[in-house]
Amino acid sequence: MKLDIKAILDILPHRYPMLLVDRAEIVEPGKRITGHKCVTINEPFFVGHYPGEPIMPGVMIVEAGAQCGALLFLSQEEHKGKIPLIGGIDHIKFRRPVRPGDVLMFDVELDWMRGPVGKCHGVATVDGQPVCSFEMSFKLESKEQAPSE
Repeated sequence: MKLDIKAILDILPHRYPMLLVDRAEIVEPGKRITGHKCVTINEPFFVGHYPGEPIMPGVMIVEAGAQCGALLFLSQEEHKGKIPLIGGIDHIKFRRPVRPGDVLMFDVELDWMRGPVGKCHGVATVDGQPVCSFEMSFKLESKEQAPSE
């Protein structure tokens, strides 16, 4: 199942400037997804990271990967409308900087899920070269349960 930006906006609760996935394809429903983020100089974080030497912050790369994982789960009927929360991030490695003009490709796969809690792992690449890898635990909460601001 291919997800264009309209489908992504229908599934994810994220909005600008926090929406970090431009398109995705669910390779195996409930198990594996690939996602894409086209990195442009217009991203708000490039204003200060770093002037004259724009590099995408690692935390934003990981967030984009987490959003790909969220798409995988929230696209399933039983999880529609839930809020994805990161529980923990383990074994994260950054291998090279991501710059404007790069297209980040994510491959995120579910390791396990019990009820609303699960764990997945992912790899981000640019031009086939590894950029970041991570393991992440998460929880899907109903909007009524989600922490308020």
